[in-house]
Amino acid sequence: MGKKLLIAVLLLVSSFASVQAQTANKGSKAEIADPDNLAKDYFSQIMGVAVSATSNIKLYQFIYDWIGTPYKLGGGSKSGVDCSGFANQLYNKVFNTVIANNSRNIFNMVNPIDKEELREGDLVFFKINSSAISHIGVYIGANKFAHASSSRGVMISNLNEPYWRKYYYKGGRLLQSIQDQLDDN
Repeated sequence: MGKKLLIAVLLLVSSFASVQAQTANKGSKAEIADPDNLAKDYFSQIMGVAVSATSNIKLYQFIYDWIGTPYKLGGGSKSGVDCSGFANQLYNKVFNTVIANNSRNIFNMVNPIDKEELREGDLVFFKINSSAISHIGVYIGANKFAHASSSRGVMISNLNEPYWRKYYYKGGRLLQSIQDQLDDN
């Protein structure tokens, strides 16, 4: 937890210094930075993805808050969580959506999509040493995804890393019928 705090402080100081430099270059009164833009810059640096004006800051905040949560098979809380429990909690808290709580059942709730079509918030599925789906993560952009790793807990990984490239199965976006139900509520 100390390392996480140190990184957060360094990034905050860096963002502040950047804002000061920008206002100094304008040669006018110091302007107050937009907190949403600071949050986007902060998460862009931490997550290694370009958080844009259309990005879901709530998604990035949720992931940041859970990074480092230990792995626990069948878990679904900050005291311990597995990959599907993490995806389930994320969809519940960020998108107000209830999804199944195992990767194979969640896959039945999505339209499979190609890797090139992935958007932030889409789900990514893996078949690790198995013919069945055995792992799930949430795509955040720039080929990165958040997931609960059995060895390192909640973390961010890159789909292009050899391990993940080897076991990647498909991306998925919630079926339109499920999205329509959400929009009606």
